[in-house]
Amino acid sequence: MTTPKSIKLKQKSRNLQVEFENEVFLLSYEYLRVFSPSAEIRGHGNQEMLIIGGKKHVQITNIEAVGQYAIKLTFDDGHDSGLYNWSTLYELGRDSAANWQYYLQKLQSAGLKRTEDPSIGIFNPNQPNQK
Repeated sequence: MTTPKSIKLKQKSRNLQVEFENEVFLLSYEYLRVFSPSAEIRGHGNQEMLIIGGKKHVQITNIEAVGQYAIKLTFDDGHDSGLYNWSTLYELGRDSAANWQYYLQKLQSAGLKRTEDPSIGIFNPNQPNQK
């Protein structure tokens, strides 16, 4: 995987612009937050990812380079675990339409909303009887 040519926070539109050699992706802060590569969201092993609501207005407050292979994002809801390596950023950009549809379907199935209180907006498919 190639290293991005540039990574820019677009605070007004709440997007992270990631430019690779032949492609530019605009990834919304909400999308990056709900698809965080952290174990907190992705789980360990064969677990399904957590479905998190209430992140429509989340902000990125800090971006930090991690070596020559990743960035670490800090969100205003306190989430700051998970490293977005170059492959992850590329895959999130490439697969954004399909990922977003999956997220919206899972959100609806879990009875969650994009704008609700995040303290009650988590559905863990690995724990039965949550609804």
